[in-house]
Amino acid sequence: MSLEMKLATTKECLFALVAEYPDAILANSYGAEDMVLMDLIASLELPIAAFSLDTGRLPTETYVLMQQVVEHYPRYPITVYFPQTSAIEDYVNRYGVNAFYDSVELRKSCCHIRKIEPLKRALAGRSAWITGLRREQSPTRENVQISEFDAHNGLQKFSPLLEWTQHDVWAYLHQHQVPYNALHDRHYPSIGCAPCTRAISVGEDIRAGRWWWENPDSKECGLHVKSSPLQRSI
Repeated sequence: MSLEMKLATTKECLFALVAEYPDAILANSYGAEDMVLMDLIASLELPIAAFSLDTGRLPTETYVLMQQVVEHYPRYPITVYFPQTSAIEDYVNRYGVNAFYDSVELRKSCCHIRKIEPLKRALAGRSAWITGLRREQSPTRENVQISEFDAHNGLQKFSPLLEWTQHDVWAYLHQHQVPYNALHDRHYPSIGCAPCTRAISVGEDIRAGRWWWENPDSKECGLHVKSSPLQRSI
């Protein structure tokens, strides 16, 4: 399928989900895929809110992009959610500032504090959220559907770019001159917190730079746990 056809399908998806879920919200982690969705929603002038999670340990380049987005999309504000200070203090004082390297359990605990709990607040009262997940990104995302019920968070979840390739994403970004994270030009295809992200080598999987010390099958932070089968079609 050509990029033009995928783009048309994605636009149809966005229009349809707005009609059915007028309170839908975009989760923007400032990755390449999220910037495609941000630009599409802004250019189509769709009434879709957006939020991001500032974990407190993001790379400098991500903060630079956050400011660029404010300036590039002045009519499309993004609400930023932060982790609870007391929870971070308790974790660091109990286990250490970089304890997430010690075990999967401690890493997931850190992700829960810095990402999952703020996500719960960002999604509270919403009936749907939109993500930039793509099927080819990871073995853990092979069975994701464009529209599925997120039982973990209690709302519908949409991934309009699910069938897009990495080439499709970058073709769109360059064609529409969309701002993106400078780390992408330094071989960081997937960007999360600074201490949990590294550049990848030629031939490595595009998610190899995330939690590189763990087994690939466990490389999710909990934001995108497996959802239940499709609840409603659009």
